[in-house]
Amino acid sequence: MDQANLDAKRVAEPRKRESQLLSAIRRYGLSGLGVCLALGIALLLHQFHFGNVEVPLLLVAVAMAAWYGGPGPAFLAWALACVGLDYFFVEPLYSIEIALNELPYFIVFALFAALVTWFSIVRRRVERELLQTRDDLEKRSADLAASNKELEAFAYSVSHDLRAPLRHMAGFSELLQKNSAQVLDEKSKRYVGVILESAKKMGTLIDDLLSFSRIGRAEINKTVVNLGQLAEEALAEVRRDLGDRKIVWKVERLPAAYGDRTMLRLALVNLISNAAKFTRTRTPVEIRIGPMPATDDQVVIFVRDNGVGFDMKYVGKLFGVFQRLHSGETFEGTGIGLATVQRIAHRHGGRAWGEGAVDQGATFYLSIAKSKQINL
Repeated sequence: MDQANLDAKRVAEPRKRESQLLSAIRRYGLSGLGVCLALGIALLLHQFHFGNVEVPLLLVAVAMAAWYGGPGPAFLAWALACVGLDYFFVEPLYSIEIALNELPYFIVFALFAALVTWFSIVRRRVERELLQTRDDLEKRSADLAASNKELEAFAYSVSHDLRAPLRHMAGFSELLQKNSAQVLDEKSKRYVGVILESAKKMGTLIDDLLSFSRIGRAEINKTVVNLGQLAEEALAEVRRDLGDRKIVWKVERLPAAYGDRTMLRLALVNLISNAAKFTRTRTPVEIRIGPMPATDDQVVIFVRDNGVGFDMKYVGKLFGVFQRLHSGETFEGTGIGLATVQRIAHRHGGRAWGEGAVDQGATFYLSIAKSKQINL
């Protein structure tokens, strides 16, 4: 195998050198040909009494050589242009000497041509670096997307496989709590209760993690969605879990959007239930759902509450998975709800963000890319 690689390398190296040599000959040849062509056109135009055309033609030839050929061909074009200008157009004609009164004209041309050459070379190098950077970013983006898919698949698999043993833990803990209550002392009963409660919390966490993972894997079926109707459905679902809590709901007229109805409904349920949860300690409670002024390409809605709010210095943690700004003893939850909203927003070409202040409520926004197919 090593010998085969060495033989292939021996064959490839001469071919590579030959290719490089041909490329250099082509670049230098085109550079000289361009200057000669510019000189020929200038001389021809002079025959028809078109004056002062040699300078722009030669500058174009030098710039083209610098742009396509690189530094070496650019220097050759600059040298040929200076010699050609001196020989054919600077007194005394058809001589490499320069009359004293023509010297400033020649120096200005040489400096300006050098400047054009330098600018073209720098611009070409910058563009090549930008193209290389773009290719690197595309490759890294592809690698990152592949890693994310692998991570999501791993999370889904692990979460799915954990559900069965966790159900066994919860089931047998309930049986132990029910059938052995008479023979267990208070401390043992408390231990069994802690096991059962922890198993249920873990079950909820796994269910939320699976739901979050499905959002990234599910196919989007976009249709025209009435956000007002969707908000009423989400509100009805949240109200079922609120019991007899007194909440003043203010739902403004919401625009239409273009997206996946199921995903957008889940996002609204998470935002509304989040507002309801963090207003539990407030009286009276007011939750408002409304639109922001639409932009040319985004529809934005908000959910505002007068709850406990949050410190804006922690705003970066709000939409992270398992990130919580309040203890689980004060407000229940797994820390996946807002992360799910953010993922849904991203899949719709938008984003989610929040604003708030401690003890002054919070407002969460959801933006969705507007479709050009409907008038919003």
